[in-house]
Formats: sequence, structure tokens, C-alpha cells
Amino acid sequence: MHIPPYDNQNAAIVDADDARVPLNYFNIVKLTKGQAFDYQVPGYETCIVPATGTVDVAVEGVSFSSLGNRGVDVWDGEPEGVYIPSGAKARMVCVSDAAEVFVAGAKYDTVLEPFDVRADGIDLVQYGSDDTKTHRKIKHILGQKQHDKVGRLLVSELYTVGQGGWSGFPSHKHDTDRLPDETRHDETYNFRFRPNHGSGLQMLQREDNRPGDAYHIVDGSTIVIDNGYHPCCVLPGYEMYYFTILGGLSQRSLVQYFQPTHAYQVETIPGIKDMVAKFK
Repeated sequence: MHIPPYDNQNAAIVDADDARVPLNYFNIVKLTKGQAFDYQVPGYETCIVPATGTVDVAVEGVSFSSLGNRGVDVWDGEPEGVYIPSGAKARMVCVSDAAEVFVAGAKYDTVLEPFDVRADGIDLVQYGSDDTKTHRKIKHILGQKQHDKVGRLLVSELYTVGQGGWSGFPSHKHDTDRLPDETRHDETYNFRFRPNHGSGLQMLQREDNRPGDAYHIVDGSTIVIDNGYHPCCVLPGYEMYYFTILGGLSQRSLVQYFQPTHAYQVETIPGIKDMVAKFK
């Protein structure tokens, strides 16, 4: 489902127990210098990731200063994040002129320890090719490196490499717990484009070889994936980014089920098996 961009006034865009993606939580917080924002999400672990700007973060008496180093947009520097344990009270204070901050969450009851992930701790994966129109980078903020410190939450940033092309292909889904073939992971995206008047398309095909839905995504669009196969693409001449939240029902490691009609194309896209292995 598509949630067009709007002024959410620092209120959750995907709140706890959302009917479509109950395993996810998502907020965008916008602050100016000196402003503070406090939040607490019972039953959800979260991660604070500045899209732009810099914030100081405090969580239950533990402080993390100067989080975020990006200027004009999400292409301007590397991501950073702070993990907030389930139900913990967190505060962020803007220390730059302005900040736009993503708050990603996944349902999880056990209370773990807070920690930060700085630019040098990001796990980078690059795969695909210009020839297959699938070239992209994934920057894992809460990924395989943090596996033993997080409950059910995976947080990443995905960038198309070059202008135009497809992401999330071969088409795959992860809406049913049926190991070893697939896991149930709800997923939420927030898209950005460069230049920002660019746009793209999010497909959502519920059944193999049957017509599905398509949504016109623009700068600031949020997509929630409740079920089905879900590739997306960006118009030629534009670059696309999307902030990705995955929340697992029974485990953190993601097992994708590739759409039978297109599954053979896994063998045609360089590096895709390494990409799949990183979602742990």
C-alpha cells in the first residue's frame, strides 16, 4: 500500500499494531537546532537514523552524541544509527541547523542493550549490473554485523547505482512463516529521488502470473508491504534511494521466496546471492 508524502508533524506514519504491517513501526521526525523529541514504543525495538542533520541521542541514561553526518540529502555522507531497546524511553536533540530523522521499529518484547552504529560500522553490499538494469548498493545499519545484539529488526538503506533500473528483482516475497523456504517479515519503505522531482513505480503482485497492483512513488513516498511479490523501479535519468525496515515474526534472519516464474533470473544477476545472505 502507498502512503503519499505528507506533513506527519512528528507523529508515527506506521504506528504500533498497524493493521497492514503489525510487525513494523515507522516515524519521520523533523527538528531545528535545539529542539528535542521524546518517544517510547512499548513492545517494539527501534533504531534512530538521521536522514540529514545531526542529533544527540539519550536512552535510559545512556548517551550517544553527534549522530548523523549528512548534509543536503541521503546521498551526502554515510548513514549512522542508534539501537533503542524495546519500550525504552529515547530522546533526540538536534545539534545541527536542522535534522530529518527516521525511526524504524519491529515488534519484539525482550529488552536488550542500546548501542550505536557509526559510519565505519556499516555493512556495504553492492550487486547487480548495468546490463541487467539491477545495479545497486545496500548499506546495512542493523544487519549481519549486529545480529547478536538485536531481536527482530533489520534496517538498511538501498541506493540504485546509475540512473534508472530495477530493485527487488527477481521478484520475491516474505509474507509466510514456512521454513526453510520463507519467513514472515513485514516491510516498510520510504523513498527519495535525485533530483527530487524524479519518481518510480512500486509493484505488488499477490499471486504468480496474475495481475497485481502498481503505485506511483515520489520523493517522500512510504510503501508498506503486507504480502506479495514486490519489485520496484526508477525512471531513466534519476537515482532512487529507499530506507528499509524489516520486522520478523519468529526470527530476525530473512528468508526470501523468489517468484517461481522469475526465480531462474537469480543466476543472471551478479552478486545477488551474496546480497540475500546478508539479510541476517
